[in-house]
Amino acid sequence: MISTNQFKNGMHIEVDGKIMRIIEFQHVKPGKGGAFVRTKLRKIEDGSVQDKTFRAGEKFRPVRTESRKMQYLYDSGDMVVFMDSRNYDQIELPAELAADAMKWVQPNDEVEVLFVDESPTDVQVASAIDMKVVKTEPGLKGDTASGGGSKSATLESGVEVQVPLFIEEGELIRVDTRTAEYVSRA
Repeated sequence: MISTNQFKNGMHIEVDGKIMRIIEFQHVKPGKGGAFVRTKLRKIEDGSVQDKTFRAGEKFRPVRTESRKMQYLYDSGDMVVFMDSRNYDQIELPAELAADAMKWVQPNDEVEVLFVDESPTDVQVASAIDMKVVKTEPGLKGDTASGGGSKSATLESGVEVQVPLFIEEGELIRVDTRTAEYVSRA
């Protein structure tokens, strides 16, 4: 059994017979009364997000999770298709479950697909990825006199991020996938 003081972001627990993923949590110790844990949970079966509060020390059934390396093949409308690199089996995952991660993934990229109790539930990408800038305004000389600045750039996957003024089209940059922020040139 897992206690509330063992919670970690990304962990899976069973609540009322439903498998939930912990998006974020906060331990709260009010001046009066018992401590409690405020959580934001994503229901695995439909992707809905709920806020729940638990008493400190409450116990939950841990859920068996496994991560497998898979190759992204293509998008088929409301499903995303992946292939297992070991045995070449193809699986489909609802596009809305993988939406956050898929904006960072190009066809043929390798990703980690998370399986919860033997069914695929989520796509995990690296915390930082390298992508090519396909569209951005040119930086003008003198723009950095005040110590920097940023401009909008569109990456090859279609995501828009803020980059320093010296970045030009065609450059490969490293982006933090959790915050969608520019990290460095690749």
